[in-house]
Amino acid sequence: MTSVYEEKNSSKAIMRVGLPAMLGQLTTLIYNIADTFFVSLTKEPATIAAVTLCAPILLIIMSIASIFGMGGSSVIARLLGEGKKEDSNATMYFCIYAMAIAGMVTLVLGLAFLQPLAKISGADADNIAFTCDYLKWIFIGAPFIMLANGFVHLFRSVGLIKEGAIGLVLGNGINIILDYVFIAILGWETAGAALATSFGFVCATVYYLVCLIRQGCKENPLTPKRFSPNAEMVRNVVSIGIPGALITVLMSVSNIVLNNYISIYGSDAVASYGIAYKLDMVPILLSVGLSQGVAPLVGYCYGGNEKKRMSELVKCTTLYGIGMGLAFTAVFMLWGKTLAALFLQDDVLIEQTGYFLKILCLSAPMLGVINMVTSYFQALGKAIKSLTITILRNAALFIPGVVLLNYFWKLNGVIAAQPVVETVLTAICLIMYRKDIRSDGH
Repeated sequence: MTSVYEEKNSSKAIMRVGLPAMLGQLTTLIYNIADTFFVSLTKEPATIAAVTLCAPILLIIMSIASIFGMGGSSVIARLLGEGKKEDSNATMYFCIYAMAIAGMVTLVLGLAFLQPLAKISGADADNIAFTCDYLKWIFIGAPFIMLANGFVHLFRSVGLIKEGAIGLVLGNGINIILDYVFIAILGWETAGAALATSFGFVCATVYYLVCLIRQGCKENPLTPKRFSPNAEMVRNVVSIGIPGALITVLMSVSNIVLNNYISIYGSDAVASYGIAYKLDMVPILLSVGLSQGVAPLVGYCYGGNEKKRMSELVKCTTLYGIGMGLAFTAVFMLWGKTLAALFLQDDVLIEQTGYFLKILCLSAPMLGVINMVTSYFQALGKAIKSLTITILRNAALFIPGVVLLNYFWKLNGVIAAQPVVETVLTAICLIMYRKDIRSDGH
């Protein structure tokens, strides 16, 4: 089969890189839902609270992996486009060792400060034991969590799209199976959930390493001698990786602000929004998967000075993203209450959830523009522009938007913050993209 980088048909190339990445994002969502479901079988509120409290720490561990995974992916794809295979191999090995070292440091520090971290996460006397149980196994698995998450991006950058997706699906699938075994059968509660998560990432990491050996590591063995970073390599990787990692961190911050405002209107409002947001995460994650899957291809074209092909890829991917968003908007508008009824029994909550979903889904078509432009700047190594969009989306526009809309329209205004902010951000992204292609002369 023709390499995806040599595929001249833009639509085929986008599908080859985009579909596996979208599948990987979907399995991650399913695993998150399954984790919560199996822990809820304990019927112990403290265990559910513990898993919820630990989620930000798990996200931070994954964010550290993104520094080297997403940053390395951008640099490697551009180096391949420039025909610098030796430099791309050196960057790949640097990223792998950097993730492993960061994982080991996280393991040691995490176990050393387990109790303080649990308290910082919000644990109280009722759930601190469950929280510590969960965090202990997450920190033990930290090196594998980082490697598995980083390998997904690195594999995409060298055209191993299918292998990257298989590892992600494998890890999440094993996690779900072990959730059932450890929690439902063995009764290990939060420790079982964390152990299942870590073991899933161990299996994914082993799979990625086997693939790496088969794809040429025999000629360039993964030995410490290959770990030879220089200042320019580190700077290039980290300057792109940090904005990518901040996406997750700032998203967590914006969600905390949003949840605090929704909680003003009672637990029913929080429950309704929680279900509506879970459903709305489907088009969000699919859009993220599509744009991140295409990003290495865009970087490769940029490195190879194929500006016309690069512009065509960005345009086609954006149109696909908009079309997908419109389809989900139509589905949620027509069957929002039906979907809400899958999770809820109370008629009032179902009505409210369906209404919230109709508001949230208005931003789905705009995700095609925002996510693709963000990935475009990451792929080209333009870290400041990528970071600008991230900060605008999750802090500079969103937080004031929530406060202002709450003041004028109360709960409806808070829920509407997402589509309102992303409408404004779509216009900003289009302006930034047009100015960039003009300045680059393509």
